[in-house]
Parts: sequence; C-alpha cells; structure tokens
Amino acid sequence: MAACLSRRTQLDSLYGLYRPTGRSDSSQIRPRPLTTTTTDTRERILEAAEAVFADNGYHDAIVDEIGRRTSLSKGGLYFHFPSKEGLFFAVLDRLADRLVKKAERAAGKEALALDRAEKALRAVLTTLSRKRQLARLLMVQGYSMGNQFERKRAEIFDRFASVIEAELKDAVTNGETVSLDPVLTARIWLGAVNELVIHWLYEGGASPAQRSDEIVSVLLDGVRARSA
Repeated sequence: MAACLSRRTQLDSLYGLYRPTGRSDSSQIRPRPLTTTTTDTRERILEAAEAVFADNGYHDAIVDEIGRRTSLSKGGLYFHFPSKEGLFFAVLDRLADRLVKKAERAAGKEALALDRAEKALRAVLTTLSRKRQLARLLMVQGYSMGNQFERKRAEIFDRFASVIEAELKDAVTNGETVSLDPVLTARIWLGAVNELVIHWLYEGGASPAQRSDEIVSVLLDGVRARSA
C-alpha cells in the first residue's frame, strides 16, 4: 500500500497535480499554473498537431506522431490536451483566431463600411487559398467526427460572419447598401465562400483567391445602393 502511494506521489508530482507532503487525501490536488514554459509547450503541440491533422485528417492522425514531432510522450500530450478531439478543436480555434484577425486587419484599413466588408471577404478568400492545408483542416478534415465537427465548423464560421455582419450593419446605417438583413447577408456570403472553397479542394482549378474579383462582384453588386 505504501509503495502504491509513493508511486502515485511521484507521478502526481511529475505532472504538477500534487504537492508531496506525505498526505494522500484529495485536498492535495492543486491546479497547475499556466507558466511561460507551459504556454510554449502548448504552442509547440498545436503547431505539430496542425501539420499532422492537415496531412492525415482527424481519423487517421496518430497522436504518437504529434508526440514524436514535439519530443513529448503521449502522457505529456494528454496532460496539456486531455483528448485527441480536444486537441483537434484547439487547433481549429487557433486557426480561426488567425483568420479572423487577418479579416479584421484588412477591414480596418478602409473608410467606408461596405469597403471594409469587401476587404474582410477578400482576406478570407486569399488566406484559405494560399494555405490549402489550413482550408482542408477547417473545411473537410474533421468529417469523420460527425456532428461534433459540424458544430465546431458552424461556430467558427459564425465568427467569420460576425466580422462581415458588423460592417454590413454600418453600411446599411450609412446608406451604402440597399435595405438588407446584415445577419442573413453575412451568412449568405460565407455560405458561398464555404461551397467555393470545398469545390476547389476536391476538384482543383482556379483558387477562390484567383476568382476573388468575380466572387466579390457577384456578392457586393447585389447589395450596393443604387445611385439616383
């Protein structure tokens, strides 16, 4: 019994869960603080996981390969991310953060609200086209997960849509567009982008970025205010 407790104390101390004071009750549990080293390790894991998931998809990705690329054991990986699913969703969130920030930065350079919406749309098209692996990860690589992936993908696209939606609301207020529902219009735009990117990923041909002028013309001409 003493040997089991000693072994448990060693393991718990290693993973930062217990402070070895000789007591074995549940009051010993302490949450591990998020240190700079921990943050750096998480980033290394996410970077490696992004590549492995993009190359293999969720189902065929092997956690041991992520561990090999980061020089961490499977236990070390699961300490930072308790499940493969949790790690995959963390990768998607990290990718979405980058994409949303690019859209927001692109939009921030324009004076007119409708021009800001256009720049945000172009940023999404350009980023997904330039980073095919990113596009595959966000669009198709998690389909084997079923409904969980669909819910996560909808959550991420809601974030993209909210950037465009905010600019469309201002555009309507400023009289830059015809009367429209910004929420509905933003989702129609992102739905079109979704279908175009998926078709490109499976069928090839010109990328959405290469056809961005045509795409933007079709989407914006339908909402732009008509001059008298």
